[in-house]
Amino acid sequence: MADSQRPLAADDSLPPVEPPSAAFLVQLFLVPGLIVAIIVCVWLAFHWLAHLGNDPQAYVRTLRRDNEGRWQAALNLANDLRGPGAAALKQDEALAGELGRILAEEAARGRTGEQSETLRIYLCRALGEFSVPSAAGPLLERLVDASDPQTARAAVEALAVLETNLAAAGRAITDRDGAIAAVISASQAGDEPLRSAAAFTLGVLGGPAATERLLALGGDTVADVRFNAALALARQGRPEAYEGLGEMLALPDTPAGPNDDAAAQSRRYKRALVVVNALRGVALLVDAVHEPPPAAIVERVRGVATDPVGDVRSSAAALLKKIDRITAPAGP
Repeated sequence: MADSQRPLAADDSLPPVEPPSAAFLVQLFLVPGLIVAIIVCVWLAFHWLAHLGNDPQAYVRTLRRDNEGRWQAALNLANDLRGPGAAALKQDEALAGELGRILAEEAARGRTGEQSETLRIYLCRALGEFSVPSAAGPLLERLVDASDPQTARAAVEALAVLETNLAAAGRAITDRDGAIAAVISASQAGDEPLRSAAAFTLGVLGGPAATERLLALGGDTVADVRFNAALALARQGRPEAYEGLGEMLALPDTPAGPNDDAAAQSRRYKRALVVVNALRGVALLVDAVHEPPPAAIVERVRGVATDPVGDVRSSAAALLKKIDRITAPAGP
């Protein structure tokens, strides 16, 4: 009874204190340190493998193999050509040459399967991303192959991108006249999408021969060809573009309905895209000639200023402000 009433001392409520053992110290410090080290090593290994896979020659070797692995290499190369380190890769003459040889080999095989066609189209577009004149040669070779219009179309589109990249780098296609002649020939093909793409590229290449052909394409029976020719002429500052641009601005709008299918939505989207491009074409011409467009064109621009599509309205409003600034009388 007396013991139960004795007050508790601090030593009575705590276990005895002992120095930490070596095993305890290992568990507390060494094991977590080893785990962190393993994680860091694994991360470094993946980082090293990723950079190893981005070797341009590794891309070439994999693209030559006829297996599924080539598509992963194609994706990686496409990402690298548009990634942070793309500038150096686009200047790689050896890589462009290898891709051109693979394209020539694939074309020589003449295979018509979907994967073969997709690979040829991909190689054309990859070559267009470079900034070296030698990338034009393999593309021009594909323009003369009438049996493969899809690859020819990809090649002529890639040629426009290549020309833009070369101009930005202060360089040019070596045989420019030959390139223009090849694209003019493509613009005379029976394949309508190929003619349309050729019209666009002629506007990028420029030159008297290209302009003369664009004027002729302005009377093509296919609307897309006429529209691309008009935009190309506008890019060159030619007032003859107004006829085609006016046709583009006059495309009727189809109001959206509750039961519209995907095809109807696609038609409305394309119409809006055509009208916005026409407005941009008019703006290019206004900037080039420093004169307001013909009254009929201004009227059509005002007509689409209340279009139900927001991009069309905003583009038309910006163009009308530009026109108003030019037509406003000069101050004293």
